Amino acid sequence: MFKPLEVLLRRIVEHGDLSLITYNGKTFRFGDGQGPQVTARLMDRKLERQLALDPHLAVGEAYMDGRLIMEQGRIYDLLALVLENAMAHPLPRWAQSLDVARFLTRRLAQFNPASRSRRNVAHHYDIDGSIYDLFLDADRQYSCAYFPDAKTPLEAAQRAKKRHLAAKLALSEGQHVLDIGSGWGGLGIYLAEAAGCFVDGVTLSVEQLKIAEARARRAGLANAVHFRLQDYREVVGPYDRIVSVGMFEHVGVNHYGTYFRKVRELLKDDGVAVIHFIGRSEPPAITNPFIAKYIFPGGYIPALSEVMTAIERSGLVTTDVEVLRLHYAETLRAWRERFVANWEEAARIRDERFCRMWEFYLAGSETAFRYQNLVVFQIQLTRRIEALPLTRDYIMHNEAALAHAEQEGIRVQMPRLAGE
Repeated sequence: MFKPLEVLLRRIVEHGDLSLITYNGKTFRFGDGQGPQVTARLMDRKLERQLALDPHLAVGEAYMDGRLIMEQGRIYDLLALVLENAMAHPLPRWAQSLDVARFLTRRLAQFNPASRSRRNVAHHYDIDGSIYDLFLDADRQYSCAYFPDAKTPLEAAQRAKKRHLAAKLALSEGQHVLDIGSGWGGLGIYLAEAAGCFVDGVTLSVEQLKIAEARARRAGLANAVHFRLQDYREVVGPYDRIVSVGMFEHVGVNHYGTYFRKVRELLKDDGVAVIHFIGRSEPPAITNPFIAKYIFPGGYIPALSEVMTAIERSGLVTTDVEVLRLHYAETLRAWRERFVANWEEAARIRDERFCRMWEFYLAGSETAFRYQNLVVFQIQLTRRIEALPLTRDYIMHNEAALAHAEQEGIRVQMPRLAGE
């Protein structure tokens, strides 16, 4: 085995039972032998050097290309074992040299004018949509669910997420809502059905737009919910409410100021916005290179400090910040298990290489939320500090009212805010 790789793994893997079989059949064991055995086979000598020098990219590429084969356990088990150990024993500096270079050039990688943003979105979302039906809930909620408890099934947790966001928006019937990054339309349709709002949803995905429009028509909401292919920078307001779920990760650090200035411009004077996005509970860093290259080009998961600086400069008032810690880990676990269970169908739609790529994406993302300080932030913003009640009690009351309305099949009547 390439000596630096062996040194790296002996330094990191203190607990657990990891075996690596090299290209010439030799087996190296790491850890204290406790717990389930995880065994991977390296198919060529070159891979050993790549894993030592650029592990953040090489592991995913090797698994995707069939050069790293799991013989005991799945790729999730390998990542979980290594990353859990790495919480106490991080990579040495020589194994992070390429990541330093990526950090220094991250603004170039995240330069996302409208034309490039459209290409980036098409790369991920404008694929055969039946892939998403293999692992998402029926509403195609492709963002962090909200689990009231660990036993909540995915479908209920995704409904709870929509309910939680609607409660924070403090909606009133007849309000005009903008959904930035409206996906397949599930949230916009929910806000119209549950609270009687008029919703404009904007997306950069042609395939998502087609499905969202068809769903609005089937729901009888074509006059209340309108979706269009449009960059957020081109939207004209004003709006009573703005919501954005899972889109801010695609903005790029260069454009945070533009994004929040646009939100402020689009909000009415007494308006409320809620921005839901993945973030990191640590200083600024880089996008995982495998994710940047194969899954979400141009994307970036920001530190809260980067986001708050842009908000402060925009003139918006931060009225609430909530941190969802393990909710996305549980969401990704459900997606990963569903995808693996539907592996044969996914391979029929695409191929085995795609399946390995997607499994690595889901497994790597889940372990990042469990062991690498990723969380989800929900930031509530207004233009005026008095636009919302003095305490957060209204959120709980609104959620209860929405849950009751869903059960009864009626439209919710949320308490009106002062001045409305």
